[in-house]
Amino acid sequence: MNKLLAALIATLFAAGAFAADAAKPAASATEAKPAVKAEAKAEKAEAKADKKEAKVEKKEAKAEEAKPAASAASGAKAKKTAKKAEKAEEKKA
Repeated sequence: MNKLLAALIATLFAAGAFAADAAKPAASATEAKPAVKAEAKAEKAEAKADKKEAKVEKKEAKAEEAKPAASAASGAKAKKTAKKAEKAEEKKA
């Protein structure tokens, strides 16, 4: 009976050690998650930059379309701002 009990205890000990070794690869799989998160974060940042660049290009294209229609009005504005700049320079001198 003692031999049987000793064999059962040894078997349980070996099974516990084997189960502990089997759990280690699962732990290393969780270590891979930060790398996946970093890749996703980089892709998200890249998409955000692309979206921002497209928005700027759209805004510039829209400004180019409106430019010929507003050329007469902008000419008058340019003259006013030039006069203001000259007055400011005269005050400084």
